[in-house]
Amino acid sequence: MRTPFLSVLPVLAAVAVLCLPVPAEVSAQALSDPELQEWDVPYPESRPRDPMVAPDGRVWFCGQAGAYIAVLDPETGEFTKYDTGGVRPHNLIIDPAGMVWYAGNAANAGAVAMHIGKLDPETGEIEKFMMPDERAADPHTLIFDSQGDIWFTVQGGNFIGKLWTDSGEIRLVASMQAEASRRGNSSRPYGIVMDSEDRPWIALFNTNHIGTVNPETFELETFELPENARPRRIAITSDDVLWYGDWVRGTLGRLDPESGDVREFSLPGGEDSRPYGMLADDSDRIWLVETGPEPNNFVGFDPYTEEVFSQVQPESGAGSIRHMYFDPNTNEVWFGTDANTVGVAKLPPRRRAVSE
Repeated sequence: MRTPFLSVLPVLAAVAVLCLPVPAEVSAQALSDPELQEWDVPYPESRPRDPMVAPDGRVWFCGQAGAYIAVLDPETGEFTKYDTGGVRPHNLIIDPAGMVWYAGNAANAGAVAMHIGKLDPETGEIEKFMMPDERAADPHTLIFDSQGDIWFTVQGGNFIGKLWTDSGEIRLVASMQAEASRRGNSSRPYGIVMDSEDRPWIALFNTNHIGTVNPETFELETFELPENARPRRIAITSDDVLWYGDWVRGTLGRLDPESGDVREFSLPGGEDSRPYGMLADDSDRIWLVETGPEPNNFVGFDPYTEEVFSQVQPESGAGSIRHMYFDPNTNEVWFGTDANTVGVAKLPPRRRAVSE
């Protein structure tokens, strides 16, 4: 465990992403408001969430409250629904072959969750990979590593796991224990990202820590954040710096995993902003959603200037945008909302490299 660097101290000069000069014309081009578009989901009150773009350009998402997975064709507005047999999927990801992998997080009466499922869109058939420990009852968020295997979080069960997609083998790593709360002693492993060395990084939502698992030894290492911080989702920039939204204290945080240094930045909504869904695009701009305000506030943050440069609100109000996906092919961010919509943010032009 490493002692954090207080946010009042200056950023280290070695962190290049915050020190590069940015030509004014490039900054102006790259830092502007995105355009938002939303589609009403035809399955009522089903909490559509966690959309991801498939190789064919269609957008898959989970109907968490409706126990389904669906796909949207953005060109036609057509939806197609796949029933999951009473299992409530929490998150999905799509492999290069177009197979849809989802986290079986909870279930209606008579159904069994505690699995990762693989849906074949051509046949509608689902293959299930069951958790090897009954305590791992709620797989939460999935992400691929560079080898096509899946790392995932288990919030209530307090695990981080890996699924080898070729063999179906699953290995679980116990997370740290949290202080007793109404949600128990689980550290609530939540958001997850991969760094350039194939290490998973995890927001431990019921603690003021971010953790990582060594992919060779499967040992857990944790990094302490400011007291009372509660990281829910995290993003990672091209320099392997971690960014987190502090759900309780309403700030955007930056963790340098090399030094353990932590800095924090104010958000427009202040301590009641409730930052939730967030990511970094391929220009290292940070995009996050403040779910405290109604309508939600879709915020752009520039690590070069350390300033918020954009704020836009979804027409639906959103209710809560919980997780987002960046499509590098189109420079767009996809999201689902508690207002029963699926939406896309068409981002401003990418920032050109300073050397161009």
